[in-house]
Amino acid sequence: MEIKKLITFEDAGFEQWGVISEDGKSVYGAIALEEAFFTPLPEKLVEFIAQGSEGLLALADSLEQNEKTGAVAARPLDTLHILTPLRGMSRNIFCVGKNYGDHIVEFDKVTTPDLPQYPIFFTKAATSVIGPNDMIDSHPDVTAQLDYEGELAVILGKTGADIPESEAMDYVYGYTILNDVTARDLQRNHVQWFHGKSLDTFCPIGPSILLRDAAPPSFDVVTKINGEVRQDGSTGEFIFSIPRLIAELSKGTTLLCGDIIATGTPAGVGVGFNPPKFLKKGDVVEITISHIGTLTNTVK
Repeated sequence: MEIKKLITFEDAGFEQWGVISEDGKSVYGAIALEEAFFTPLPEKLVEFIAQGSEGLLALADSLEQNEKTGAVAARPLDTLHILTPLRGMSRNIFCVGKNYGDHIVEFDKVTTPDLPQYPIFFTKAATSVIGPNDMIDSHPDVTAQLDYEGELAVILGKTGADIPESEAMDYVYGYTILNDVTARDLQRNHVQWFHGKSLDTFCPIGPSILLRDAAPPSFDVVTKINGEVRQDGSTGEFIFSIPRLIAELSKGTTLLCGDIIATGTPAGVGVGFNPPKFLKKGDVVEITISHIGTLTNTVK
């Protein structure tokens, strides 16, 4: 069985991680594999990620033994409570603003985008992270302009600083989906982006991690609100590539294994419409990225 996607889940009140089957319908839990084949596997997914290729080889060996013996039964994915992949880890969440030309046009209300010469970086608080199907708090006493931003997120598998662009992909472990939920009024009032993007529940992440070697050359990013397609873009439209983002961000700054880099959002955010289409209570946000899956959350 080829290892393509990893996931963190809760089963009978117990949190663990596992491997999604090749048909995408079931999960082999790490704990069950460890107990069946005496292969040491870390308790947390981020600890497994830190093992790099060595961890993947050990996991692949367990899965190979399981194909021969059938000792571990796969659990149906739709019976499990899926959690955010790096649950409980207060890692850095780096974000990139204005990495799609069409989004610059809609956000800045211009006809021709003024492309940035360097990536625009900001962060989201780790306390804003939630998982698939968790509720997004609308914070009605704080904001009246709740918005969504579907994004491809990069998960780093190694720690490093001053990373050359030519070596940057060696630091990428895999990819997931991130919703950069934003309070546009706070973003505008504070003349910076951190607070308006860091309220509690403003960073849904998941549902799984697609390993780097299983990734396509580019990803399609589609966001639906209550079934209506709002965003439909491709990472092939990036202004700054993933290697460029990692190289620039790591200049004089140590990036840690498990850090997340959200790569920017395509056109179609709520504030870009006339009149704006901000989120309201009861809205269902679905972000689908090809080869990874769909991240779904409802606004409360």
